[in-house]
Amino acid sequence: MLGLAGPALAHVEVSADKTTAGAENVTLTFNGEAESSDAGIESERVVLPTGIAPSGVTLVKAPAGWTFTATADGFTVGGKALKVGVDAVWKVRIAKLPDGETRLSFKTLETYSDGEVVRWIEIQEQGKDEPDNPAPLVTLKPGPSTAATTPSVAPSSVAPPSVAPSSAAPVVAEPAADDSGSSSWWIWVVIAVVLAAVAGFVVLRRGRSGSSDVNS
Repeated sequence: MLGLAGPALAHVEVSADKTTAGAENVTLTFNGEAESSDAGIESERVVLPTGIAPSGVTLVKAPAGWTFTATADGFTVGGKALKVGVDAVWKVRIAKLPDGETRLSFKTLETYSDGEVVRWIEIQEQGKDEPDNPAPLVTLKPGPSTAATTPSVAPSSVAPPSVAPSSAAPVVAEPAADDSGSSSWWIWVVIAVVLAAVAGFVVLRRGRSGSSDVNS
């Protein structure tokens, strides 16, 4: 019966002070619960989820005497073994959480002073029962994506104004009114003057001709 006992209730848990995807300068607090009655925890090795680089993680706090070491896929905190039954608590700062992710799993290998390694590496799937050795999980709220995008210029839905043909008839300059009738009166005056002069000349000639006949 003892051999068939269920898994220990101890876990490694994690919480975040900012729970929005894409958040920056986020502090994660890990709590490795001690489950051995014979040895104390001496190190915690964490594998970072995709989207968080080891270079973007710095130590904030760890048990006295423990050091922080970056690894190829995460980091390790460890040092002198803690007393039996004492939980390992440490904090790290993440430069930026991944965009578009709402579930971040931090697989953790917990090592005790007697060499025992407890692997908290099973991914917790949404809507399913918790596995026996669940990896610490942070659940995030969706955040706006910060991926660089180049805005495309969509064609305007408003058609350019068209020039409709004018309904008014084109204006045509009217020819100047024919004022020949009103301006030809002076011609008749000239003609009358000329006729009068001719008539006077004729009368004058006749007068002279008659006087010469009398004298003769």
